[in-house]
Amino acid sequence: MNDTIAAISTAVTEAGIGIVRISGPEAVEILCRIFHPKKEKDLRSLPSHTIHYGYIQDRDVMIDEVLVMYMKGPHTYTGEDTVEIDCHGGIYSVRRVLETALSHGARIAEPGEFTKRAFLSGRLDLSQAEAVMDVIRAKNEYALESSLQQLKGSLREAVTGIRGRLLHQIAYIETALDDPEHYDLTGYPEELAAIVEEEKKNLEELLSHSSDGRILQEGIRTVILGKPNAGKSSILNLILGEDRAIVTDIAGTTRDVLEEYVNFGGMTLHMVDTAGIRDTDDKVERIGVERARHMAEKADLILYVVDSSTSLDENDLEIMELLQNRNAIVLYNKTDLSPSVTPEEIANKTDKPILSISAREKTGMDELIGMIREMFFSGDLSFNDQVYVTNLRHKEALQEALASLHMVMDSIRMNMPEDFFSIDLRNACESLGRISGETVGEDLVNEIFSRFCVGK
Repeated sequence: MNDTIAAISTAVTEAGIGIVRISGPEAVEILCRIFHPKKEKDLRSLPSHTIHYGYIQDRDVMIDEVLVMYMKGPHTYTGEDTVEIDCHGGIYSVRRVLETALSHGARIAEPGEFTKRAFLSGRLDLSQAEAVMDVIRAKNEYALESSLQQLKGSLREAVTGIRGRLLHQIAYIETALDDPEHYDLTGYPEELAAIVEEEKKNLEELLSHSSDGRILQEGIRTVILGKPNAGKSSILNLILGEDRAIVTDIAGTTRDVLEEYVNFGGMTLHMVDTAGIRDTDDKVERIGVERARHMAEKADLILYVVDSSTSLDENDLEIMELLQNRNAIVLYNKTDLSPSVTPEEIANKTDKPILSISAREKTGMDELIGMIREMFFSGDLSFNDQVYVTNLRHKEALQEALASLHMVMDSIRMNMPEDFFSIDLRNACESLGRISGETVGEDLVNEIFSRFCVGK
């Protein structure tokens, strides 16, 4: 934190503008060495959060014409003095500005070091710092909204509230054990049980939306299954809005797994097109069929494509077996042709919802969006009060805290001494503190921020 760091904070491309960020105790001094304002002024007395026009120079060589924003700590992203240099975009020019700052006293920032300094200065807790990267990586409007809510502190507030109430009980128990003359614990276990039950419900509520949170960030892993030539690749192309998969009248065209991400009605689908499932002597196609079955086992959602112009056979029955106990929608395809199987016949063999669709006529997409949204998000997503846990690390910490509270309840039921309550309550607080960063070690902090890009 005593060093002054610098990095390029925008993508290094042929863009209109590039930004070099400098942060640390020597940020203004380094700026004085390399920035020559158009109008003479004392840079050390610049008012905070102002923009100034001039040139970046390396001794007598002009590097670029720039705008400089000076922000005085602690009211900055990192909590310390920060300078941002808006220069002309381009691979070479932005790097020359950065090299000039480095040659005059700054050092290159490590990945995520600006956000790490925001965490160490107390401006962000660890869950908010991780939400910064979630905002950058958001693939759809729901993921962005969820990440912004966490960046504003929604998860921190929920976790800090639970942790604070548990810490209060720990303090009461330990005070009573140290000073039994003034604190009477008669009837306290029953009182504590009611408090712990309430906090268990709060943790369970957070965990109940952790699957939704993962899907918000990573997308719904959607596998398309069906017999050869049922129209799987045509439906993939229709959902993607482009001819991504090869479509022919020849059965078995798709032999390998094809994966694509698509924004579908505001949701991210991780689409996986697979080989048609059937018995085959073709070695390559057989490998593709096995991969299709494997992908189905890991899917969040299976789209089972049925060719309405072809009768059901043993291959369809095998696919229906794969649908059991899974989120699945039957796509009754080729409805523009004369049917050889009816939706009623399919409904007699599977309890999954059936949607009539035609890849050729491009019908059924709006209905499919509605069915997926209803299946995964109960029709809609609301961010007014709900906190979505999107980070696996946070989910594991919540699960550990909940397990510790279950142990507190077990101790109460077994009439254990009060100091047993304190041990498990403390373990729960330890787990919750890992979410906000209050009880994490340096190694974990470094590992988390190493995943960030340089300049953030």
